[in-house]
Amino acid sequence: MTPVGPPDADHPLAPLSANEIRSARRILVDNGLVGEDTRFVYMALAEPHKTTVLAYTRGAHIERRARILLLDRATGVGTDVVVSVTENQVLSATPLDSEVNGHLPILDQEFEDIESFLLDSVDWLEAMAKRGIEPSKVRAVPLSAGMFGHEDEIGQRIVRVLAFHQDDEADLPWAHPIDGVVAYVNLTTRAVVKVVDDIDLPVPAERGEWNAAPHASAPRTDLKPIEITQPEGASFEVNGNEITWADWKFRFGFDVREGLTLHQLSFSENGVDRPIVYRASIAEMVVPYADPSPARYWQNYFDQGEYLFGRYTNSLELGCDCLGEIRYFDVTIADESGNPKLMKNAICLHEEDYGVLWKHTDMFNNMAETRRSRRLVISFFLTIGNYDYGFYWYLYLDGTIELEAKATGIVFTSAYRGDDGFSTQIAPGLGAPFHQHLFSARLDMAVDGNVNTVEEVDAVAVPMGPNNPWGNAFRCQKTKLTTESEGQRIADNLKARVWHITNPTKKNRLGNDVGYALHPEGQPVLLADPSSSIAARAAFATKHLWVTKYDETERYPAGDFVNQHPGKGGLPTFVAGNRNIDGDDLVLWHTFGLTHFPRPEDWPVMPVDYAGFKLKPVGFFDRNPALNLPSSPTTHCCDS
Repeated sequence: MTPVGPPDADHPLAPLSANEIRSARRILVDNGLVGEDTRFVYMALAEPHKTTVLAYTRGAHIERRARILLLDRATGVGTDVVVSVTENQVLSATPLDSEVNGHLPILDQEFEDIESFLLDSVDWLEAMAKRGIEPSKVRAVPLSAGMFGHEDEIGQRIVRVLAFHQDDEADLPWAHPIDGVVAYVNLTTRAVVKVVDDIDLPVPAERGEWNAAPHASAPRTDLKPIEITQPEGASFEVNGNEITWADWKFRFGFDVREGLTLHQLSFSENGVDRPIVYRASIAEMVVPYADPSPARYWQNYFDQGEYLFGRYTNSLELGCDCLGEIRYFDVTIADESGNPKLMKNAICLHEEDYGVLWKHTDMFNNMAETRRSRRLVISFFLTIGNYDYGFYWYLYLDGTIELEAKATGIVFTSAYRGDDGFSTQIAPGLGAPFHQHLFSARLDMAVDGNVNTVEEVDAVAVPMGPNNPWGNAFRCQKTKLTTESEGQRIADNLKARVWHITNPTKKNRLGNDVGYALHPEGQPVLLADPSSSIAARAAFATKHLWVTKYDETERYPAGDFVNQHPGKGGLPTFVAGNRNIDGDDLVLWHTFGLTHFPRPEDWPVMPVDYAGFKLKPVGFFDRNPALNLPSSPTTHCCDS
């Protein structure tokens, strides 16, 4: 076929443009892959292999490929397609076997149809009548079904539907769960196939709007304005999707599955850009619930692999989501018809003051110096159902990289069944089930190059003896991880456990391997029983760390197709060959998150809770890399 000419992109990692999305759709239409019932579940850049990216020079030819997931709504069959936008051709089109591979993520269009299906179900209407509830005042919440080996669900595209009562348009449905009953819906036949009516529980009556009785309160008037100003403008520079700030340089992307992605993070030293991370993203998250009741035992969500949470990204607002000298970035994605859709102000970039970076007043040489820290922040926020999540990447002047996930919104609710149940009472008769938020960060490391090694580093006490006669000694114990089976690790805060990623081919001035350290928060991993369905499907969440040899096809820790997947996809498959990870091109997969026993203070809107991790230099530099910071004018300096 005739090439379509040069692409819009100026770099192999530039996100797909609106024109490229249109071209990709046209290629599929021309090749007979789009019919009346075809919907575009996913479309994004098929990133080139890293060797291609690293070898790229400005102005060189770029082949642009798109990966596209197509769903035939009439049959439920999914197809995984790769097209070359540059060469105007379909490179591959692979139909999925849903019994083996799982199903494609759920469409918005599929969610939107659910309430009409319920109104056509005699069993559902009877369940509502038994409770004295008007069906037109029921809000349906369709949720991913999971996979529990039910014979009548194998190969079928299923969601499970919980219900909430909404008395009027202002009423918050989450305050009124209709608990004890659930509908199973086949998305292909577009019908309710089963209603499980386990128990008739009282529907909590108290309203839940934050600004109405009984929760409303007058706005406080004692807080004075805080203004963040940079009279000379921001310190960062933006060139396409490349950002330069202080000594940092990186590219960013956006994907409806992973959200914000960072690429080719490097730190400049003596005019040389030293690589640290080739690609960083939050590649999956799972929210498993602890309620074992017949109507809710199945409740767990993979907000990325099942729902593609990036498509629910908020349009950010100055003064609300970000403060200071802000640079916003729009994002173009493909809608479910395969046409470009613009999301305004999806990504926010700004600087923040971060208190004291280093300080000392010396008794001997009269040194009295303070330097303030600041950090570059690139972030996005999304709303997925009842929860809102923010993901904030921070770059610091001392070489630290941090990821912070912020969870807020409204807790998922149930009827409260008593103190011996699996929920907290947050309002009269209203429960909030116990649950976890577990994230997987995919960190394609490149510490001063692509030859890296990982060591587990523990703080250990030295027994009292001839070498420790007073019993005060302790040291760091380093254990090299050499294979993928050894690379499956659990954090241990009692040992201050961290993991060093070093380059054995590069030395610092002290003769040691240069490196970075992954500092985990060490919160619980998946608490579900190891033999449970969710433990098989979210196997990544059973360890804090997995280390794998780089493979460009291994992108998602729970596998490519998570929806109704039978389990053991992703990382268990990746590590089955037990490859060498000593002195190789490595990817770290880090599980972090929250275990949430909700509080009354989490209702009616939950204050932000935080989870994350840090990557800190350890011997990467010869000395403190922030010695070159200027002192602040005394009129603006405060040691806080």
